[in-house]
Amino acid sequence: MKRSYRWTICSLLFFGTTINFIDRQVLSILAPQLQTVFHWNEADYGYIVMAFQIAYAAGLLFTGRFLDRFGVRLGYSIAMIFWSLSAAGHALASSVMSFASARFCLALGESANFPAAIKAVAEWFPKRERAFATGLFNTGATVGVLVSPVLVPWFALHFGWQSAFIFAGILGMVWLFFWLLLYGHPVGKASAEELEHIRSDSAGEEKQDIPWRQLFRYRQTLGICIGRFVTDPIWWFFLFWLPKYLHGQFGLDIGSFGLPLIIIYTMSSAGGIGGGWLSSWFIRRGRSVDFARKTTILIAALTVMPVVLLAWYPSLIAAIVLISLATAAHQAWGANIYTVVSDIYPKRTVGSVTGLTSFAGAVGGILFSPAVGWILEATNSYFIIFMIAGVAYFAAWLSLKCFVPVKPLNI
Repeated sequence: MKRSYRWTICSLLFFGTTINFIDRQVLSILAPQLQTVFHWNEADYGYIVMAFQIAYAAGLLFTGRFLDRFGVRLGYSIAMIFWSLSAAGHALASSVMSFASARFCLALGESANFPAAIKAVAEWFPKRERAFATGLFNTGATVGVLVSPVLVPWFALHFGWQSAFIFAGILGMVWLFFWLLLYGHPVGKASAEELEHIRSDSAGEEKQDIPWRQLFRYRQTLGICIGRFVTDPIWWFFLFWLPKYLHGQFGLDIGSFGLPLIIIYTMSSAGGIGGGWLSSWFIRRGRSVDFARKTTILIAALTVMPVVLLAWYPSLIAAIVLISLATAAHQAWGANIYTVVSDIYPKRTVGSVTGLTSFAGAVGGILFSPAVGWILEATNSYFIIFMIAGVAYFAAWLSLKCFVPVKPLNI
């Protein structure tokens, strides 16, 4: 077995995350067309998005614990089957309620993706490589969003909007074949040399465990939850509302907003890799893990701030540039905030903690998505929304600074 087998695992996580975001992005790409076909208003779309986020939040409460108990291989497999069938099931929807139901089921399955991936990284990588590995697999989120504007319109225009959802479901089943073929625990898959490398800076982690209820005793849990609560909704906004924003503000349609989305999410993909690399670079230069994670997160927070300029100077070029910076910064932020969990908590609880903190982010999204719909209905303007987006990440960094010393818990 080659010493680099862990990067094969990272590739599996990358493609799984890519499919995760293709599946959830199909609706936002088709939203302008479906809004015309089914006569949705902004509030209707907000409710459909909220249904996804309610289920996503609910799923995160138990998927992390399920993964900690039964393992990544089985848990991720079950989740992929469920969300792929749910993605294809959108093709049968014909009303706000039926689309909301399909989104609800999709989200329940998709909620396992990040707890599973973060847990797999904690099992397969030493701490000094985790941020980079997380940045790589998390880039699948932006690649999924990146390829969606190319694939989804093509299927919709040639075979009808239903075909785009069916295609998304098929992708997951193809991935499942390779996952079952290739994934396993390092003890069974890695060479002795690679296994020693994986365990080189993780002494004692395997014997540690924390009952789920005890996670709330640690201020780190609160700090990360607050950070996710205020920043995840901004990413949800870009995922679900950006095509509608480009359509409503600049008149782009399903055949023309592909290029702006490709530019935006190419930049965000680079941001995810860059954020993971920068954090690991600080550690290689001798800085503490705490300094590396928080400094990179602060840089990301400051990079998001210029997006507020769109509140005063909306133009297509400015939107592409400033939203590209914001999404790139979010992915750099994400690569590090996910890694902070595995820096602090024992491996056997990483799934649970990731699920709990992701639940906090999903709750923020549940509150924010209908608020976006109401704000747009009331003001017909994105002014308030971009102002919130600009300050959210700095507020989250303050939470991490106050509550989250990034070092292993002594438990």
